[in-house]
Amino acid sequence: MNVKNVTKNSEIDTKYSALETNVNAIRAIAGAVQGTIGPKGLDTMLVDQFGDVVITNDGVTILNLMEVSHPAAKMLINIARAQQEEIGDGTTTATLMAGEMVNEGYNQIIQGVPVARVIEGLRKGVKAAITSIEKKSIAIKGLDDPLLHNIALIAGREHEDIAQLVVKAAQIIGKDKLVDHSFKLSETIKAMEGAENEVFLGVLVNKERMNKQMPKELNQNVKVLIIDDALEPEEIDDEALATEAGFTRYLQLREDFKNNLNKIINLGVNLVLVDRGVDDLAEEIFADAGIMVVQRVSNKELRNVAEHTGARMIKRTGLKKSQEEIARYLGIAARVYENEKLEHIRILGGKAKPIATVLVSASTSEVVGERERIAKDAASAVQASIKGGIVPGGGSIELAIAREVEELKKDLRGMSAFGINCITAALQRPFMQIVANAGYNPLEKLGDVTQAQVEQNTFSLGIDCDSGDVVDMLKIGVIDPTLVKIYALKAAGEVAEAILRIDTIIRKKETNNLQEDNMDK
Repeated sequence: MNVKNVTKNSEIDTKYSALETNVNAIRAIAGAVQGTIGPKGLDTMLVDQFGDVVITNDGVTILNLMEVSHPAAKMLINIARAQQEEIGDGTTTATLMAGEMVNEGYNQIIQGVPVARVIEGLRKGVKAAITSIEKKSIAIKGLDDPLLHNIALIAGREHEDIAQLVVKAAQIIGKDKLVDHSFKLSETIKAMEGAENEVFLGVLVNKERMNKQMPKELNQNVKVLIIDDALEPEEIDDEALATEAGFTRYLQLREDFKNNLNKIINLGVNLVLVDRGVDDLAEEIFADAGIMVVQRVSNKELRNVAEHTGARMIKRTGLKKSQEEIARYLGIAARVYENEKLEHIRILGGKAKPIATVLVSASTSEVVGERERIAKDAASAVQASIKGGIVPGGGSIELAIAREVEELKKDLRGMSAFGINCITAALQRPFMQIVANAGYNPLEKLGDVTQAQVEQNTFSLGIDCDSGDVVDMLKIGVIDPTLVKIYALKAAGEVAEAILRIDTIIRKKETNNLQEDNMDK
């Protein structure tokens, strides 16, 4: 039943039409990324209105750059973004699973199963599947565990150089830092055209010194000051400046600013990093004093420098403090220099926490973004593995868990057992798409692997995408981070439940009409 144009400015879809509309949107989003999964997955080309092209098989990149207007589709994309933010990998898996849960749920509902019962079964299935994954997880033995290289290689789409860089960076940083929830290894990745693959202990600031008269290199006990503000005098408005008192105030503020600059010089500061712009007077005085100044540094890079050097960020009003107090805000580095070819500053040997930077080479500007995305995926997968362990990849473990979840039907009463079908279908989906992308019949290979897993009582059996044979994923090194699987399943379950619960779609009034109604009242 459809009821349209109930009032002048509203449109209502009810009953199954609303659900069908949402399901079609979810199917479209899942279809956009399904061809990218697995070792034989293909790339997607995204073109904007100006003809600029991005070629990638990174799921979250595709979803972020797609032109999407449907609210249900946006919900799925937001879930994928949340997966990326939390884990940094697995967005395509989460999207495919969500699409399959929604699709199967829709099939059950139109056959007469109440939505509440479908959702009840879905929730129990997700919970049971996650518990099973956790039980089958294998812990990483240490940062020298060769499994880490396999993880980086798979997540890094078989780029050997990137896998080596990421693992080396993880070893330099250490386990304590990698398990810290606030730290993300992926944020240490930088890709640059013309660079050489490199891992170094230090921080990269993607800016140049603001004046070529300033020193290009600083060595030994470099004092670092970070100003989380503009390095400018306090402002006075034009109207006040036109008065004698206002002009006197202006001159006083300039003099105070100059005194603050002299405090920095007297403290022996060698490097000043500024969040915003730097006044011409400060530029001139610091250049004469042999101080390197870098302006408009991103807040993330400022935080990294602070953590590495032990510096504390200060506002420009904080420069009114005494020299002794300002001295407590300074950090120390062993060496700072500008790489003129790559147009960035390196800060090395900070006295505080060790931070590694991974510099990834890119032959042309067109591939810089994709190389960086690949390396970030590899870094995220390595960190997730260290935190939560690993499981067999290639969709193998999901097939084993799907059979376990299917057994839940025996203990469920009523129609909620039908909701279990949503989970079993979703768990099979990654395997079937990986196999299909490799050029094999997914139903045939599903039967082969299922039979082999049951006969050999091994949950790690899957399909070799090169030969098509049933093989042990653990033995050939095809593994995935446990946390990627868990969060993908959680995310898929959340969005599927949200979509299936929507019974009616109502178009809201336009903002102008809403304002007119309020005025009438």
